[in-house]
Amino acid sequence: MTERQRLLVIAAGGTGGHMFPAQALAEVMLRRGWRVKLSTDARGARYTGGFPHSVEVEQVASASFSRGGMPAKALVPLRIAGGTLAAAWRMWRDRPDVVVGFGGYPAIPAMAAARLLRLPRMLHEQNGVLGRVNRIFARRVDRVACGTWPTDLPEGVAGVHTGNPVRAAVQERAGAPYIPPGDYPMSILVIGGSQGARVLSDIVPPAIAALPMDMLRNIRVSHQARDEDAARVAQFYAEQGIDADVEPFFRDVPRRMSEAQLVISRAGASSVADISVIGRPSILIPYPHATGDHQSANARGLAEAGGAIVMPEALVTVEAMGEEIARVLTDPDGATRMARAAQSLGKPEATEELVALVEELAG
Repeated sequence: MTERQRLLVIAAGGTGGHMFPAQALAEVMLRRGWRVKLSTDARGARYTGGFPHSVEVEQVASASFSRGGMPAKALVPLRIAGGTLAAAWRMWRDRPDVVVGFGGYPAIPAMAAARLLRLPRMLHEQNGVLGRVNRIFARRVDRVACGTWPTDLPEGVAGVHTGNPVRAAVQERAGAPYIPPGDYPMSILVIGGSQGARVLSDIVPPAIAALPMDMLRNIRVSHQARDEDAARVAQFYAEQGIDADVEPFFRDVPRRMSEAQLVISRAGASSVADISVIGRPSILIPYPHATGDHQSANARGLAEAGGAIVMPEALVTVEAMGEEIARVLTDPDGATRMARAAQSLGKPEATEELVALVEELAG
């Protein structure tokens, strides 16, 4: 009789912040011989392109009170209940050994179903403040793995600091040697998360353009801008004679980051994890409307270690940004110290620590 293949169900929402660490876990569990299913809703299913093809994607109905008008909000409990029953039926027929939730409202049905069926289950929280869905389930799971430390947890809930899993492409660049700024070609990487990156498109290009000409002639920029901002940002750089590559999405962020002298970014958990694992100086502008101001919590560790300059959005001006960029690029020793400090906080072993928790729960 052949041994049954173990099954992991991953429940995750439809943003990169939830999906990147979920993808990293899936990649390793497949290599270890497990079957992996991803439970998400129709919106989340559109963001699964990076997952290995052997991951089975199961769509369930879910909903959020933060979207739509009153009629849509009135249907939220019914949609979640229907999704939970569908997820429970699937799990009853094909019983998973462990269910891991990464947050986002599409994760609700699978996590609720796992609790109904009393299956081994855990959460991974990427940010320094629990998201709404993870806060609901934090007391109802066997383990809470934390990507950012310390994480603000409900009283009585003990977290395990695993770090945030990073994709294989980031792992390959872990600790890549840093070339400090100098009188030769230098790169600046500008990346914003899926929400609220407009300030980077409004402030960073003129801040770079205002740098002294002897510095500016050496600079090339990779700027990730939203669709609606990309054309005007590219035009501005071109008019200023700045060598810039402007795209809505870079598929090779790890390569660009490893080649950069400076990274300017939002403080999303995945971005902070990538910056730390690769080890680069950064200027971080936390998204001020993030739940519980969690991006400020994400950035705190890097800032306290001396690896990042944190600028609250309310204080970000062209002049202030230009001063901080110049401060990093005119101090090779200081930039090198920032790179080392960032790398000292990197946890390239985060995926393996999460895998160990999964296997421990599976028995």
